[in-house]
Amino acid sequence: MKPAVFRFLLFLSGLYGLPSHAFAAQSSAIEAPGPLGPLAGTFVNAGAGAPVVLMIPGSGPTDRDGNSALGPKPATLRQIADGLAKRGISSVRIDKRGMFGSKQAVADGNHVTIADYATDVRNWISVIRGKVGVRCVWLAGHSEGGLVALAAVQGQADICGLILLSTPGRPLGEVLRGQLHAMPSAQTVLPQIDSAIGALEAGHHVDVQTLHPGLRQLFHPAIQDFMIDLFHHDPAALLRAYHGPVLIIQGAADRQVSATEDLPLLKAADPKAQVVLLPNVIHPLADLGVAPAADGSLPLDGAVVSDIAEFVLKH
Repeated sequence: MKPAVFRFLLFLSGLYGLPSHAFAAQSSAIEAPGPLGPLAGTFVNAGAGAPVVLMIPGSGPTDRDGNSALGPKPATLRQIADGLAKRGISSVRIDKRGMFGSKQAVADGNHVTIADYATDVRNWISVIRGKVGVRCVWLAGHSEGGLVALAAVQGQADICGLILLSTPGRPLGEVLRGQLHAMPSAQTVLPQIDSAIGALEAGHHVDVQTLHPGLRQLFHPAIQDFMIDLFHHDPAALLRAYHGPVLIIQGAADRQVSATEDLPLLKAADPKAQVVLLPNVIHPLADLGVAPAADGSLPLDGAVVSDIAEFVLKH
């Protein structure tokens, strides 16, 4: 199999590492059916009758723990799973089709759509319900994973509710455009960036040979079909169509998803949603001001797990 071309670095620039804290809850491997092979995950069992949260990782080569193959190792999802288990909530965190433990699920991990990921989420829900016997499953999506959760929840009765973590409110083409416009090093190539994103938003492919060499990997031909599909989805519109419980957690210091541009759109789409805006918190839900450990790791903000647990347990 040819090596995967990692998708663009949406949401990944400026991330800090987070540690994984060991916890003695029962943890085991779990699988769901994929198109060509199994999808792989980790089940953290908080005990009989516990609610279950299915965690969906963010963009690019990000694994079930929330760690990126490109460098950042935040372990956001693993830390949340450990914290929830201490509060009596089970979880399943998953590798996306074509990546990591789910590598054999498809021939090419870049040849995917948001609808594909949503189908996988629904398969996971069926497996979890059969294994644990719960009536419904909570969906927690981080970053792009929040968009996948929003796509998966449409028309589904076996989903308890949504937990949107650092989730964009704008279509992802707009988010990427804003991220790149904020980079000083990109100022001289902004016309090419805008032209390329605009073409993909319109459903057209881009000839990367016409772009600055520094942009060719960002808009690599192998990922353009995915980007065309990704840019087509409007998170706020999807949230507007959903009528179950919703928790939105956003960091005010997030440089990937904006508390001033994305969060208001989500709030307007669901005025009944519970919204938690954490001051001085960055995209992987860590505090910006906490000094990193020797290995570069940072802990989650202390409110993240408690807010999720309180929300799940009260519904």
